Amino acid sequence: MELRHLRYFLALADELHFGRAAQRLAISQPPLTVAIQQLEAEVGAPLFLRNSRGVQLTAAGQALVPAAQAAIDGAAQALHAARDAASGQVGRLSIGFAGTMLYRGLPQMLRRFQAEHARLQLTLRELSSSEQLVELQHARLDAGFAHVAHAPTGLAAQLVSSQPFVACVPAAHALARKRTLPLDALAPEPLALVSRSVSPDYHARIVAACQAAGFTPQPLHEMQHWLSVVSLVSQGLAVALVPAALQQAQLAGAAFVPVKDPHGTLPRYETRCLWNPARDLPALGLFLTAVRAVGQTA
Repeated sequence: MELRHLRYFLALADELHFGRAAQRLAISQPPLTVAIQQLEAEVGAPLFLRNSRGVQLTAAGQALVPAAQAAIDGAAQALHAARDAASGQVGRLSIGFAGTMLYRGLPQMLRRFQAEHARLQLTLRELSSSEQLVELQHARLDAGFAHVAHAPTGLAAQLVSSQPFVACVPAAHALARKRTLPLDALAPEPLALVSRSVSPDYHARIVAACQAAGFTPQPLHEMQHWLSVVSLVSQGLAVALVPAALQQAQLAGAAFVPVKDPHGTLPRYETRCLWNPARDLPALGLFLTAVRAVGQTA
């Protein structure tokens, strides 16, 4: 059964006149007659009664009207859905993020995107940077916000945030009253840091910066999240070097002090949006537009 036959049938069912129906369809009458005959043959019953008084629907024809209209409407909806998906206007994206992005532009990106593309759904997953790389490579994430120095092979990257590390010390500690600190001022204290498994790159670079300043952190407490690092410091159990944006967490008991770094041994804490450019995801292009717009000010 062709949709064309159903359109012809509905036009004739509405007009109940072959000539007017053909005119409405912008075709001649013979193709309309042939189409109706083919449809009746497929149904196995007459759909119209033709007599001297004109054209009337049979019981079979009356039953077919709502079903034919539903089929036409369903086909139109399917076309619209496919076109919307092709343009990125509908669908769902799975977005990964490391926790500090909650203080560095992610909420603004989400609000901007959802205000402009209400029919697109975003699913958020908080994951470490290393976990996001695995999920992106297996196409279980469409995009991720990870703390990496560069894009791994096969992924594209957009820098969305670059911030310094600052010293995080207990609010009651004498160091909390300093305007700035040299890095070696932290040497006598236990140091808290995200673990190697969560952020191997920054873990290694911070330890290397401490060694360049003349000390190896001992003991070294390893946490799963930066907020856990700040929480440990707020309890007076350690000091830390953390991304500056974590000051916005405003955890009681923790103070933040800029670090003197004349030789540039401390890395900057960079966040990149990562995605696989080989995937056909029109909606992702719209999301990246919002990321770029907000990321320029993050």
